[in-house]
Amino acid sequence: MAGSTKGWLALGLVLGVLVTMVGVSTWAGPVRPAEVRVGIVTFLSGAAAAPFGIPARNAAEVIISELNAGRVPAPYNTPGIGGVPIRPVIIDEAGGAEKQVAEFRRLVLDERVDLVIGYISSADCLAVAPVAEELRALLVMFDCGTNQIFEERSYRYVFRTHGHQILDNVGAARYILRIRPQVATIAGINQNYAWGQDSWNTFRESMRKLKPEVRVLAEQFPRLFAGEYSAELSALLAARPDVIHTSFWGGDLESFLIQGLPRRIYERSTLVLTTGDTVLPRLGQQIPPGVVIGARGPHGALAPNVPLNRWFREVYTNRFNVRPVYPSYHMSQALFGVKHAYEKALAANRGTWPTKEQVAAALRGATFDTPSGTIRMALGNGHQAVEGVAYGITSRFNTATKEMELTQVFHFPAECVNPPEGMKSEEWIARGFPGARCP
Repeated sequence: MAGSTKGWLALGLVLGVLVTMVGVSTWAGPVRPAEVRVGIVTFLSGAAAAPFGIPARNAAEVIISELNAGRVPAPYNTPGIGGVPIRPVIIDEAGGAEKQVAEFRRLVLDERVDLVIGYISSADCLAVAPVAEELRALLVMFDCGTNQIFEERSYRYVFRTHGHQILDNVGAARYILRIRPQVATIAGINQNYAWGQDSWNTFRESMRKLKPEVRVLAEQFPRLFAGEYSAELSALLAARPDVIHTSFWGGDLESFLIQGLPRRIYERSTLVLTTGDTVLPRLGQQIPPGVVIGARGPHGALAPNVPLNRWFREVYTNRFNVRPVYPSYHMSQALFGVKHAYEKALAANRGTWPTKEQVAAALRGATFDTPSGTIRMALGNGHQAVEGVAYGITSRFNTATKEMELTQVFHFPAECVNPPEGMKSEEWIARGFPGARCP
């Protein structure tokens, strides 16, 4: 009996050691993976693919390739993420919000991606964000623009590494009043869903707040991807506003321009294209002079002349024979933000591979460099980026670049075109932009 007791004591000691070892292993964090699997979701088919989705995918491919090879300039000149190669899993965003929710679940549960970078459509972002939170899956939104995401709800695992539509449209209003201070009437044509409605409301109310005597002559809301705008163009031509605002993007923007230019709508009104950067290399000389062009921030033709941007333009252009447009820059912001967060968490862990919660904590409130300048995760409790915005106006065709040149380029800093933390955008505009610091 005594021998049996000693045996049980020995077994107990062994089990105790094993339990202790398991505990130490658990506290040490996850094992360093062979690769970081990143879901990339962007339009690969449909009207938004060529001007938006494909450039974003191209940016993901070239940046990930360069990151894995360790060929990106400082501060991103170490291979992969913490020395671990990045493997993209690219899927098509086409099909609507319900399909994207299903695809997100598949990426997380079946493909076992470590995080998802995705979504151009605001409707898709609004649908997928709560699912990411439910699954406790890291989601970095790279392009969708509605400000509702973080103003209506708080998230732990969801981030957006570029500014929302408020900067686009507050910036557009400030730009118009700088170059056309005599403007008296405005009109808008915007897609009939969250992005289009929010964009027009922001521009209209910003104009009214900055110049109360401005009158609205027409408001057009065709369905998303309608593609045919004869009736809307007739209404705008009849109204004859000083300024026509549109947040159309992708195929809708190109269709609107192709249909409107022969009717010379640009001669009667100043067109303001908040996403216009994407059409510059695609439509070339078809775009007339006098059209206001935005790039949803300091991106594309309006990006700063900094080393990281010079590198990005060169590697992208060499690979695809066209310069990167702003969705490509938005993708770069997401990828560099992810690398920054992982490596910040790795450093805090003294080289132990971080959990997704630790990566999320590292990205929350972060500041990091991108080809478009410095990004600050300053809104939405550190989950929403702020950045400045730039606008210019087309002047003459450049035969070397095969694009219309932009003149009268003005930059508005983030502090001028973003609401302060804790204040909803509508309230900020209604109260006259409290705290805004503008040049």
